[in-house]
Amino acid sequence: MVLWMTADRFSSSSGFDAFYGLELLELGAQRARGRLRVRPEHLQPFGLLHGGLYASIAEGLASFSTASVVLDRGFGASGLSNHTSFLRPVTAGTVHALASCKHAGRTTWVWEIEMTDDAGRLCAISRVTIAIRPLGPGDARALADAAV
Repeated sequence: MVLWMTADRFSSSSGFDAFYGLELLELGAQRARGRLRVRPEHLQPFGLLHGGLYASIAEGLASFSTASVVLDRGFGASGLSNHTSFLRPVTAGTVHALASCKHAGRTTWVWEIEMTDDAGRLCAISRVTIAIRPLGPGDARALADAAV
């Protein structure tokens, strides 16, 4: 299981999310917010934001937010499914994402994420399911190493 954590506990993304530029603004049990400043390398050949980035933003927010709650209980969080619909193209500016938790169960959490452009227009919607699993001894060590 891969877990992401920084020394100041989820204040910024790491790994792949840091690579493409996800900024975490708020994490919690019911809501999460983040944003992505669009860069030229994010665009597909026709000049539009690549659809995989919307899916990445959604899964990043859902995973980080769930983990921010369940880690202290001895559980990890990882993506189980991600369904993203693209509604309006983005070519520049910032993608603003708001995630709402729709279900926080014992083994799965379900999030809905709305992504808008700088004008507040809805550009993509995602539904992400996160699996909740007990941490093993190796996972605890990975968390300690990541927090250094």
